[in-house]
Amino acid sequence: MNRPPVSPKPLTGGKVLAMLIAFFGVIFSVNMVMMRLAIQTMPGTDVDSAYTASLAYEKEIVTAHDQNARNWKVDAHIERAPNGGATLRVEARDNDGKPMSGLKFQGRFERPTDRRADQPVEMAEMGIGIYRGNAPLIAAGQWDLVIEGVAAGKRMFLSKNRVVLN
Repeated sequence: MNRPPVSPKPLTGGKVLAMLIAFFGVIFSVNMVMMRLAIQTMPGTDVDSAYTASLAYEKEIVTAHDQNARNWKVDAHIERAPNGGATLRVEARDNDGKPMSGLKFQGRFERPTDRRADQPVEMAEMGIGIYRGNAPLIAAGQWDLVIEGVAAGKRMFLSKNRVVLN
């Protein structure tokens, strides 16, 4: 008579248990690696301390009202260089339209998705009311352009605008 072939190694409860432990061990390990990489690349916070930011919020409102009352006109222009750099030019005028001299302007390109890619731009006054600075290497894409004007150690102007660089 023909007997059905017998498996040389039958499937036992111990083997099934070992396969289940191995399967879930691989899933758990991959999840841990992915979680670690995600936390390292994007911490998920806008500010380091929400409490400290909330305390400074009222001061920011007063500063914004003061800035609006001054009614300054500050224009920014970004020029891309073929080597991947960018030149930031800021022209500042007071309420009467006269160029403002003696301020210290600072620029900053902030990447909306990754704070680690932020690039400061040191600016120098090139003429009366005209300030210029360079970012040596800045990638194409969306950036937040932050411009701050300081006089006598006090921030007098703040602007934040979304720009797209090609």
